[in-house]
Amino acid sequence: MATNTNRYSSYTNASVGSGSDGKNGDKTEKKDLWSSMLDGVASAKRLPEKNIILLGGTVDSQREFFESLSNSELRRTLDRNASRMPPVANSFALGYTYYDVLDADQEDTLARISLFTLTNPSPTFASLLRPLLTPQSIPNTLIVILLDWSQPWKWMRQLREWVLLLRTVLISLSEECKEAMQEVMLSWRDRGRGGGTNLDGTTAVPVSDDSVALPLGPGEWEDGLGLPLCVVSQNAEKMEHLEKTQGWKEEEFDVVLQFMRTVLLRHGASLIYTTPSAPSQLPSLIHSSLGIHSLLKKQPLKHNVIDRDKIVVPPNWDSWGKIRVLREGFDVERVSKGWEADLDHTYPQPHHDGETAENGQTNKENDDDPSEFGEDEYEGEDPEGSSVTLYELAVQDPSMDALQLAGRNTYSTELEVSAEDTQAFLGQQLKILEAFKQKNDETSRGDEHRYKSISKKPREEDEIDDNNYMSRPTPEAKVLEHIGPVQFNMGGIQVDADDMVQRLKDRQAFGSVSEPGTPTEETVVEQAPQMDTENLQAFFHGLMNRRGGAAK
Repeated sequence: MATNTNRYSSYTNASVGSGSDGKNGDKTEKKDLWSSMLDGVASAKRLPEKNIILLGGTVDSQREFFESLSNSELRRTLDRNASRMPPVANSFALGYTYYDVLDADQEDTLARISLFTLTNPSPTFASLLRPLLTPQSIPNTLIVILLDWSQPWKWMRQLREWVLLLRTVLISLSEECKEAMQEVMLSWRDRGRGGGTNLDGTTAVPVSDDSVALPLGPGEWEDGLGLPLCVVSQNAEKMEHLEKTQGWKEEEFDVVLQFMRTVLLRHGASLIYTTPSAPSQLPSLIHSSLGIHSLLKKQPLKHNVIDRDKIVVPPNWDSWGKIRVLREGFDVERVSKGWEADLDHTYPQPHHDGETAENGQTNKENDDDPSEFGEDEYEGEDPEGSSVTLYELAVQDPSMDALQLAGRNTYSTELEVSAEDTQAFLGQQLKILEAFKQKNDETSRGDEHRYKSISKKPREEDEIDDNNYMSRPTPEAKVLEHIGPVQFNMGGIQVDADDMVQRLKDRQAFGSVSEPGTPTEETVVEQAPQMDTENLQAFFHGLMNRRGGAAK
């Protein structure tokens, strides 16, 4: 070690110079001896340093991940001074925080983990991630990608954006870093396959006397990134909301899980579903992936693919056969090849300041606003057989389904509606108003002409031809309609005077006019006794005009 070398060289120099100046030599020897002892104690107490590069999610979801990982609530109960918790600085670009991993007794510190957070998969931020990866830090670094169950239909596209960003960063590293990543990947492939160590720190049982590791299955470790990868799907309690409001069934949840397991199998990555209010194996998975193990209590990591809200898929555990068993009819080979096509496809990217497009023109549209380089960086046509396209066809966005039902030709299918020019809109409204005004004028003129024709007394020859006049009620009829029928009580029977008068008129008219085939007046007189209709009519008129009578 460097400390031992310095102590040995200083001690030799002091011995050689002791003959010339013994007093000064003794002081130098004591000084170097104490400094070397202090350096040795400090190096012995130095904590192992681990790194987590946290990608995706929002500022709040990253904070929830940090709290669930560091057991902040437990520490607050043990520590009276809660302000000692380190702050989380993740509001702008690359964020940072740290925490200490405590042993099972919450006293001994096993390691210190530094978290570097990034919420935007823009290639612009690739330069922020490169300094974090050095030959010394690569063996102690874990990549974590956050997904959310509030929008599971976006998972494959989001995962592809982050993997493409990581590829951009890892390819641009130095040769020393690439050699370190290759060693890390080889050690990860051997974990749990014989001759190495399991994820929980225990020694794997050799599969043979020569300790030869098991061969890789189809689709395993096809696209190793060079760093261990873990995908965390947060807020698994929202699965119940999807089931109640969107009509999701077990088939949809199984399809999502099969797609994710098939894709992550190519990277040798792990997968876990978490719920904020429920305990999970997240700390055990993350800490064991970083090589941090408790000295007092072994915490074995158990896989779980049965409980849909507590899924845990450790690295080097999954296979195509286990994925097919979940639900029949899933083409795992097609999805795996589609993911390879997604990663090898060339996507259009924006041009930064000073860069020139293919047509020779400089693009300065987004030079001054780095926030414009957002989630749309890798947009464009997906390659043929893309697994992202297959996933989005199987797991569709409910809002897009509603828009398709509304019709593609309506404004509801467009995310942005272009507003019409103000003057053009007012011009169209003016035409509508003028047409409406003209229609009202024609109606009013027709009513006025009809009123004049009614106000004139019609001639005898016009009484039959003038339909408007004949259809108009007379003033007398209007008054009678307003007053209502005149009734009186006659012998305990309610009698309508108007009706009785009308009947008398009809009877008199029947006697004066005879139609062919109807009995004549003489016949009626012969068949029925003579009745004095004039006196009866006068009698009923007297009852109607009597002031103190029973008329109503």
